[in-house]
Amino acid sequence: MKILALDSSGLVASVAIVEDEILVAEYSIQYKKTHSQTLLPMLAEIKQMTELDLGSVDAIALAAGPGSFTGLRIGSATAKGLGLALDLPLVEVPTLEGLAYNMYGASGYVCPIMDARRGQVYTGIYEFLPRMEGEIHSFQMNIICGQCAIAVEEIIQKLNDLGKPVIFLGDGVPVYQEKLAELMEVAYFLAPSSMNRQRAASIAALGGQYYKNGQSISADTHHPVYLRLSQAERERQAKQKEGTEKSYA
Repeated sequence: MKILALDSSGLVASVAIVEDEILVAEYSIQYKKTHSQTLLPMLAEIKQMTELDLGSVDAIALAAGPGSFTGLRIGSATAKGLGLALDLPLVEVPTLEGLAYNMYGASGYVCPIMDARRGQVYTGIYEFLPRMEGEIHSFQMNIICGQCAIAVEEIIQKLNDLGKPVIFLGDGVPVYQEKLAELMEVAYFLAPSSMNRQRAASIAALGGQYYKNGQSISADTHHPVYLRLSQAERERQAKQKEGTEKSYA
């Protein structure tokens, strides 16, 4: 089974190929360029370096959201275009699940946090439970709190109430590190630099599991998951509300 994965949900642009649970290639970058400038060239580079026949791919996994509105649209358009052109199914991996999967096998809880601005974070709480698959030991990711957009103080309170050590990762960590130090009552750790941002390899690995379980869709039915309105949409609604209130004044 061969999975092509894309993640442009945050600051990092990332492309990967996983074949039969082997990471064949991964290309990630976070450096002064927009995803519209990087994603397709990165895919082209991986295709050339690995002599990849896109027709041999079984499915395209992508970080489906939440995240950067522009980044999600770029990733969505790229995945949909490839899926339609190659007649391939898409596997929608929730962004926070993909981030949490970076810490596969970790003890305690894993809490990815992405800066959602306006005092909120995109976040969730996950854990990895041991399981047996035949004679093979592995881990199953368990969702304690599904991905959501909430105030950072609220997710901290949830973690304190759960009472287990936590690993934090994501671009929200440096933004709210002082808040974590101030309010966290349970032991917590920060993921290392090799694991603390989006990785298409994790999207591919988790997407491969979902694909095996029949969790795929046709490319033309995919839509990004935003969780909340964009700033432009919020401003438009505010203006509409203001106009309505004035008309009744």
